[in-house]
Amino acid sequence: MTNWLEHSVQVEVGAPIDLVWNLWSDLEQMPLWMKWIDSVKVLEDNPELSRWKLASRGFEFTWLSRILKLNKHQIIQWESVDGLPNKGAVRFYDRGDSSIVKLTIAYAIPGILGQLMDNLFLGKIVESTIAADLERFRDYIKNLPADRKQEIINR
Repeated sequence: MTNWLEHSVQVEVGAPIDLVWNLWSDLEQMPLWMKWIDSVKVLEDNPELSRWKLASRGFEFTWLSRILKLNKHQIIQWESVDGLPNKGAVRFYDRGDSSIVKLTIAYAIPGILGQLMDNLFLGKIVESTIAADLERFRDYIKNLPADRKQEIINR
């Protein structure tokens, strides 16, 4: 029996939706603000697939992820097709001069172990990590030079 544990966090980013979307949807940039993500490589022959590598505290996990839904300025939804079982979505909300980014991640853990680990500590670690990742994303955009922001918007 496998349990799926799910966590959602959101952040307001003081930037227009074009900038936020264009930066986030460039999946290979994820390691710039996601602490545990070591690398992301979009497959050249199938851009709906990407190979992810998570590395933290001596642990390393990889998985192949498939984009299930991609609506510009609204949502990127995915699920793993091999490796570490996970799925989720990042949703974008346009607020004019700012944007809301909401990240939902779900991952599979076997049986009672998953419930126990989630109740004790795992859920808090995952949620605080993805909240910090979103804050790093917000700060990354905030600290980009104006000409770089314009370059990303114009993609």
